Formats: sequence, structure tokens, C-alpha cells
Amino acid sequence: MSAPSRDDTPVSPTATLAAVSAALLAMNGTLQVRDVLQTIVSSARELLHARYAALGVPDGHGGFAQFLVDGVSDRQWKAIGPLPRQHGILAAMLHDGAPVRLADVRRDPRFEGWPAAHPEMTDFLGMPITRGEEILGALFLANKRCPPGRRPPGGCGFTAEDEELLRLLAEHAALALTNARLYERSRELTIADERARLAHELHDAVSQKLFSLRLTAQAATALLDRDPARARRELGEVTRLAAEAADELRAAVIELRPAALDEDGLAATLRAQTQVLDRAHPARVTFDCQEPRALPAPQEEALLRVAQEALHNALRHAAPRHVGVSLRRRGVATVLRVEDDGSGFDPAAVRAAGRHLGLVSMRDRAAAVGGTLTVTSAPGEGTVIEMEVPGG
Repeated sequence: MSAPSRDDTPVSPTATLAAVSAALLAMNGTLQVRDVLQTIVSSARELLHARYAALGVPDGHGGFAQFLVDGVSDRQWKAIGPLPRQHGILAAMLHDGAPVRLADVRRDPRFEGWPAAHPEMTDFLGMPITRGEEILGALFLANKRCPPGRRPPGGCGFTAEDEELLRLLAEHAALALTNARLYERSRELTIADERARLAHELHDAVSQKLFSLRLTAQAATALLDRDPARARRELGEVTRLAAEAADELRAAVIELRPAALDEDGLAATLRAQTQVLDRAHPARVTFDCQEPRALPAPQEEALLRVAQEALHNALRHAAPRHVGVSLRRRGVATVLRVEDDGSGFDPAAVRAAGRHLGLVSMRDRAAAVGGTLTVTSAPGEGTVIEMEVPGG
């Protein structure tokens, strides 16, 4: 989330048109839903010179599936607390589908107050984002900034022209958001088809090789006493079949590297996958990345695989309410962190029982790219898995 802009200077109509054009191009320049949403809310705040902006996407159950803000610092946002429910002014545009423009939101009879850490807001402009009869979300702007030397006693406030400009932006936002959702759905279906194809190939190739290997090994065992020479030949065949099976499996695993990783990079791929999991599971699954950077392909793939394994473990075994995935810089290193508030476990007890929960493979993946893996967990305390890789 960005800090409030300090640019309070008035702009010419030409500059406004250029800003609108840039905002529309930016909204259509990405096909990741969350990136589109963030671009919409940031563009709205800048275009209409608002100090604060937010965009809410309803979840259909009285809450918000997503709620993005701009102009509020990370520290403020964390202090505000959980996502708001659909009530008061927020509900007005989501239920009525009509814009709301107020000189002071606090005096509106629908106003229900803010959390203690919420910044103080006065003038307010809200606009639904609609596609036909469907309300996809709503834009909320507050506290219009006044140009220098033009600060009336009652504040500048949003104008009818501001409302029309936001309406235009919302219309284009609906198109951009719809396109991004269709694209992500198409990507999900493509991934599912690719997994089905690979599963079929694994069954046809590797499974048959392993079946032949088992039969040949059984034959060699039966021949050890009565025909040692033939048994040695059969064991040689076992070696050959095992090598072929390993080659086939290696080729399939290489093919499993997601195309999205090559096309979009690690951050965008993780964001897309967490969004899919967030929709598919009761737990809230989130992703956060600041200053994303490109890493060597082996490191990106290792980080992705560790994240996938950690997410799988959390969602399948820990019954969490929330799983958070983040990418961060730590000096010259890049750190992946997967944290859940689920049931947790005793790592020592897991090792003693011979159960690994994928921890061995995760450590091997980290070590293979010069990284380290740390696991912090305790019964009832959730789990934190961190993988750190050098460079980037």
C-alpha cells in the first residue's frame, strides 16, 4: 500500500485526459485479478486527488472476498483489523448499485463508525463496479485533496465532475476485471488438463516400466539357486528397466514446471495459485510480496515447490483459519515464508514416528539451490516454514 501522495497541484484538462488514458491502459495491461484490482484502486485515488481509496469485492455472504486500499500504510492497515463487513455506506453501493457522494460521511444516517485505528474521513465518493445487473465490487474514495491556496472552510469535497470521472473509470474497471477473471479461469482449466495428460502419460509409461521391473526381479529371485547365470542376466535387465523408468519419471517431472513460472515469474505464479486455493478451501489463503525480483530458474522452481508442499500440508492436515504466503528480501537473500494458524505439530515427534510431511523433500529442494529451510511449529501453535535462497 502506498503512502498518501504529496502532489496537490491542480492539473490541466489535457493532463487529466492523459492520466485517464494511462489508468485505462494500466488496468488492461495485466491479467492477474489482484493486480487489476490494485491498479483500479490506485488509479482512482490519483485521478480524483483523494487521500484515501478502497475497493471491495463482495463474497456473497455479507463480507468481502477482497478489500484493497491505497493511501493507507501497511502499519495502519494491520492496526485497523479484520476486513470490514458489508454494512452502512459500504453496503449501499453493493446492494443498491447507485453512487454515493457525501460532504461528510460521518453525518450520514448509515454511518456506523470506524475502528479506532482507522484514519479520519470526511468527504466521500463511492461508485459501484457493475457488469449488467451484477455488482462486481465498489470503489470508495475519501478526503479530496485541495489545490494550494484553495482550501475552503468546508473542505474541497468531491464534485459532480468527479462522480462522472469515477463512473467512467468503474465502467472500464468492470471490463478489465471480467477479462482478468476469464483469463485466470482459462489458466486453471489449462493446468487441470495438463495435469490429467501428465497423469495419463505417467500411467502409460512409468507404471508399465515399474510393472515389468517387478516381474523381472521376481524371475531373477526364482532363478538364483537353479540357474545363477540366467539370474544375473535378469538382474541386468532389472538395472536397465530401472534406469528407463527413472529417465521417464525425470522427463515427466521436468515437464511439470508450470508454464506460468516461465511466463509470469515466481511472484505472479504464487499469487495466482494462492487465489485458487483461497476460493477452493474454507481457510483464507493470502499472498504478499514487496519488491518482487527475478531469480535463477532453479531457485524459482524450488521456492514454488516448497510453497506448494507447505500449502498442501497446512490445508490438508492443520485445519487452519488462515494461511499466509510471502516473499521478502533479507539482505541479499530472498525468503519464502508460509505461515498458518492451524493445529501445528511437534517436529521431533514427527521425525521419531518416521513421518515427514514432505519436510525431507523440502529441505532437499532448498539445499539443491544453495538455500536453507527452517520449520517452526508446536501443537496448537500453528506452523511457520521459511526457505531462504542467496542472491536475487
